[in-house]
Amino acid sequence: MPGSGKSTVGVLLAKTLGYRFLDTDLLIQQREEALLQDILDKLGVEGFLDVEEAAIAGLDCEDTVVAPGGSAVCRAGAIGRLKELGKVVYLHVPLAELERRVSNITTRGIAMEPGQTLADVYAIREPLYRKYADLTVDVMEKSSLEETVAAVVACLR
Repeated sequence: MPGSGKSTVGVLLAKTLGYRFLDTDLLIQQREEALLQDILDKLGVEGFLDVEEAAIAGLDCEDTVVAPGGSAVCRAGAIGRLKELGKVVYLHVPLAELERRVSNITTRGIAMEPGQTLADVYAIREPLYRKYADLTVDVMEKSSLEETVAAVVACLR
């Protein structure tokens, strides 16, 4: 989910494992030469998901921690490619904590339909995250980044 710490934890995890780090949101912005929100505004949610799926489907990397956008689970080609590349880790953050963390919901580039709330997105995606995750790490409100990274490393080993 947006605000779960995928990018921040991903960078630290990559350092811990001695891997490279790739944020697919940044990859999409580079490929499209636009910010995520601008891509969403131009193409709509379905068009954005098409762009995201194509970017992820084209990944070819090893020894890399990949932080996908939270909507990657919405397309079979995207989540399928991530599972081919390695273990999929779900950083589970309770909805109340996500709502506390994400204040810029309308400008952050979150793939959601007009009128949807973060709670609506959570209700749709959370079952998909659980379905596709090889590992789930519960991230509590008071968990430090180091504790979260250590939990992911422990689950991977």
